[in-house]
Formats: sequence, structure tokens, C-alpha cells
Amino acid sequence: MTEPAGTLRVLAYNVRSLRDDARAVAEVIKFCRPDVVCVQEAPRLFRWRAKCAALARESGLVVVTGGRPAGAMLLLAALRVRVETSRDLLLSKTPGQHQRGLAVAVVAVPGLRVTVAAMHLGLDAAERRRHVDEVLAELARFDAPVILAGDVNEEPTEPAWRVLADRCQDGYAVAPAGGGPTFPAGAPSRRIDGIFVDPRLEVLSCAVPDVAGVEGASDHRPILAVLRSR
Repeated sequence: MTEPAGTLRVLAYNVRSLRDDARAVAEVIKFCRPDVVCVQEAPRLFRWRAKCAALARESGLVVVTGGRPAGAMLLLAALRVRVETSRDLLLSKTPGQHQRGLAVAVVAVPGLRVTVAAMHLGLDAAERRRHVDEVLAELARFDAPVILAGDVNEEPTEPAWRVLADRCQDGYAVAPAGGGPTFPAGAPSRRIDGIFVDPRLEVLSCAVPDVAGVEGASDHRPILAVLRSR
């Protein structure tokens, strides 16, 4: 099914380095028919390029940017998506914590041009708050409306999430249809993943898709947002 002009399907998915069921991850992605996938915890160690390429191929998509140079963030896209530019960024390192990063691309489909970014904030609250400022400063460099998606590692009432929601629309909060906790995948009880959307875009829906096998594919469930220009 082809989406109307000016409409974009964006999937946010923490795939836990494909340590659970890589084939199921690809099947979940294919079921959602995304134009762009913002992957967190993409493969970043041994043969990470080949593993990222295989995930894209098995999902019916192509690699845009990311992997190890983006702190295990990865952007995938459908063939209908035109990629104008891309950038990988490492955020400031906290001693004793994992390296965090950002994968960004300016992409276009008929009737819509946007900046898409994949993000994964850490387990330390102070680091999360610092990294939100770094992420927002980087995205302010782009003129196209921003879609920022990923694992925030905190819930909507907490500081880093509140800053993101003040600057961008929380997809769940503004969508006429949507919702659902994202973690843990087997029996989700918390919403720690989000899609944050530039006010210049309209959120048609934003929800956890109901996909067979999603509970065993990764430790997170994905979020699918359908967006269009206003």
C-alpha cells in the first residue's frame, strides 16, 4: 500500500544488538512498512557493518547511516526515500558509561522533506539531561522539520523527556490514535521510547504496533508514527 503524498511512516526500535532474534526483528520491521527506521543498539562490534547491512536487506530497506560511528544508532530507509545528507555524531562520553551517539539524515518523499534522527539516552540521569542539550543543539543546525526517535531510558514525567516534549511534540501525546507501553517487550509496563515531532508536522498516529513475535524479537517493542506536512 502506497502512502499519500506528503506522508511518512517512521519506526523507532531498540533491537538490543540483535542478540535475541534477528530474524524476528526484521519481520517486525517489514510488517510495519516504514519509510524510515530509527534503530537503537544496532550492531557495533565484530562485523557490525555486515550485520547492519543484513538487517536492512532482510527488512526490505537500505542503510542510510550509523552503526559504530554513531554510538550504535542506525538509520534505515525504504527505496522511495531520497537521502539528501547524513551525519553521525558521538555525544560527550561519561566515564564508566557506554558511548552514546546520534545518527541524522535529511530525507525526502513526495511532498515532504524532513530531518530524521535516532537517539539512545543512557542510564545515568545527569548524562541524559546533558545529552538532550547536545542532541537539540545538533538538530537546530538543520532547516527541515525534525523527527527525533529513540530510547529515552526514562518516562514522560522525568527531566530529559520533559525537555524533549517542550521542544517537540511527543507523538503519543498529540496523536488522535496511539499509545502503549514499550518495555519490557514480553510484558510491557513502561513507556521509555518515544518519537518527538517538529510542530510543523502533523502526527496522524503514534503507537506500538501489534505484530506477531514482537515479544521475543528484542527487549523493547517498537513505536510506529505516521506523519504528514501541515
